[in-house]
Amino acid sequence: MDKSVAQQNYEELDSRIDSVLDRVGQFVGFWLRIFIFFGIIYGIYWLIFSSPFSGTLAPIFTTGIMYLFYIMFAVVFVIVQFGAIFWFLGRARVFWIMPGETGLSFKDYKGNPEILEVASRIVTLLRGVRHFREMGGEVHRGLLLIGPPGTGKSYLAQCIATEAGVPFCYASAPSFQAMFFGISNLRVMMLYGKARKLARKFGACIIFIDEIDAIGGSRGGQQGGGVPMPMMGGMMGGGSGLLNELLLQMDPPRIDDGWKNRLLRAMGLRAKGADRPAVLTMGATNMPQVLDQALTRPGRFDWKLSIDAPDFDGRKEVIEYYLNKVAHDASLSIDRLSHETIGYSPAAIKYVINEAVVVAHFEGHDAVQYRDFRLAQEMFEWGLRQPIKSMSWEERRRIAYHETGHAIAQIKRLPKDRLVAVTIVRHGEALGITGSKPAEEVYGYSIDELLARIQVYLGGKAAEQIYLGTEFTGAGSDLLQASRIAGAIIGHFGMNGSLYSMGTFGDPLDPKMKREIERILDEQFRKVKQLLAAYRPAADEIVDRLLENNDVTGDEAMEILDRFEQRTNGHVSAELVGEHPRELMATSTPSDQTSEPPSLPAPLVDPSPPSGG
Repeated sequence: MDKSVAQQNYEELDSRIDSVLDRVGQFVGFWLRIFIFFGIIYGIYWLIFSSPFSGTLAPIFTTGIMYLFYIMFAVVFVIVQFGAIFWFLGRARVFWIMPGETGLSFKDYKGNPEILEVASRIVTLLRGVRHFREMGGEVHRGLLLIGPPGTGKSYLAQCIATEAGVPFCYASAPSFQAMFFGISNLRVMMLYGKARKLARKFGACIIFIDEIDAIGGSRGGQQGGGVPMPMMGGMMGGGSGLLNELLLQMDPPRIDDGWKNRLLRAMGLRAKGADRPAVLTMGATNMPQVLDQALTRPGRFDWKLSIDAPDFDGRKEVIEYYLNKVAHDASLSIDRLSHETIGYSPAAIKYVINEAVVVAHFEGHDAVQYRDFRLAQEMFEWGLRQPIKSMSWEERRRIAYHETGHAIAQIKRLPKDRLVAVTIVRHGEALGITGSKPAEEVYGYSIDELLARIQVYLGGKAAEQIYLGTEFTGAGSDLLQASRIAGAIIGHFGMNGSLYSMGTFGDPLDPKMKREIERILDEQFRKVKQLLAAYRPAADEIVDRLLENNDVTGDEAMEILDRFEQRTNGHVSAELVGEHPRELMATSTPSDQTSEPPSLPAPLVDPSPPSGG
C-alpha cells in the first residue's frame, strides 16, 4: 500500500516537473524568437545606415521603401474596396436583442405548461454553462421547435433568452440566401462569429432561425428541400453550400481561428484546443420531414420540441391573459370562449381578441362584449362579410337550399359537433357558409364519423338535386374534401379491409383506387339524399328564414328540425337519423393498391371547417 502511494507521488512529481519544463521551454522559445527578430532588424539597419556601404545602399533603400509604399497603398485600397463590398453583402437581415432590452419572460408564455417546463431546464443549463462543463458535460448546441404557425415558437425563444440573460438573435432563414455564390456562406460565418464573441462576454448566446426548412432541406432531393441555387456565380451546389456552412458553424472543430490565437500558436504559447462558446441554435419549422438528416442529428439539433395548439385549459390561460390587457365585459365567460376556440393557436386567440376590440370601438361599446368577440371570430374564420346586393332572388334561393343541405346533414349525422350558423352572405370567395365546431377536443375519428363527414360535404349537392331538381357549380370544394376523406379511408387509415398503405411507393392514383373512392362517395350521397328528402318541410322553413334574414343560427336550425320531428312523432328520426352510415366495408377491396394516398382531408386537420356554397 505504501509502495503504491509512493509510486503515485512519484508520478505526480514527474508530471509537475514535465509541466514546469514545458513552460520554461515555451518562455525561452518566445524570448529567443523575439531576440532573433530584433537582431535581424538591427542588422538590416546597420547595413544600410552605418556600414561602409551605406552611401550606396541608402538611396536604393529609400527608393524601394517608396515603391513598397505605393504597392501597399494599392493593395490596401483594393482590399478595403472589396472588403467593404463583401461586408455589406455579408450582412444578413437579423435582429439582435441584448439582455434587458425585451420585457418578455416565462410569465408572458401561456397555454403550454409542459413546454414551459422544458424551457426552464434549457435556461438552467444556459445559466450554469461553466459548472456543467466542469462536470464533464457538453452544452447542447441546438433546439428544434416543431409546430404549426402561430403556436408561439419564436415567442418561446425570446422568453428563453430573457430568462437566461443572454443575447438573442432573430433571423429568417431566407435572409441568408444571396444572389452571388459564397455570400450566403459568408453571412452564416459572420453571424456565428458575432454570436461567439457575445457568448464569451455574456456566457452564452441564442440564435433563432425561423422557417429553417427554407435552407435546411434534404440534399438528397427526395423531400423537395428548400434551398434554391444561386442565380449568379457560375457554380452549382450553392444552395447545399449554405447548408454545409450552417452544419459546420453549429458543430465547429475545436480550433480558434482568430488571428491573435494563430499568432500565439505560431509562437508556441497556445497548444491546447479552443473552448467552444455556448451558442445555442434554435430553429423553427412546420415541416420537419424535409430537413436534412445531418442537421437533425445529435450534436446539432440535440433537442426536438413539438409545440401544438393549446388544449382547453391552455386556451383558458391564453384568453384570460389577453383579455386582461383590454377592457371587456365582466360577464364575458372565459370557459365559453375556450369552448368556441378549439384548434386556435395563441396567435389566433390574440388576433381575435384584438379584432373584438376593433369591433367594439366601431359599435360604440366601452368594453368588449360577447357579440363583439363572435363578430371578430366570424371575420377570422370565414373572412370579411361582403353581401352582394345585386344578387337575384333565384340565386339567393339556390344558395340557401345548398347551405341548408349542409346544415341538416351536419345536425343529424354529426351530433357531437355544434352547428354555429348558416349564412347566404358572401364571405371571401364563398357565397354561403355553414359553420360548425366540435363540442369538445377531438384527437381522432372513427370510420363512422369519417363517412358521416362525407355526407355533410355532399349535403349541398344532394339538396340541389332533391329540392331544386337541378345542379349548380357551387359544390366543387365540397367534392374535393369528400374525395380526400374517402381516399384517406382507403389508402391511409386501413379502414377498408386492407392494411396496405398507399404512401409506400408514391405511385399515381390507379383505376381500382378511383373506383373504390367513387363507390364510397356514391353510397354516402345516396344516404344523405334520403335524409334530406325526409326533412323537406324543415328545409323549406330554414330556407325561408335565410331568404328573410340572410343568417340562421345553429340553435334556430336545430329548433326547426326538433319541431318537425315532434310533428312526425319521431318517425323521421327513428328511420333515417339513426341509420348507420357504414354499409360498404363488406365489399371486396382491391388487393394491388399501389397509389399515393390523397393528402389528409381538411376535417382531420380542422374538425369544423365551414362548408362554402
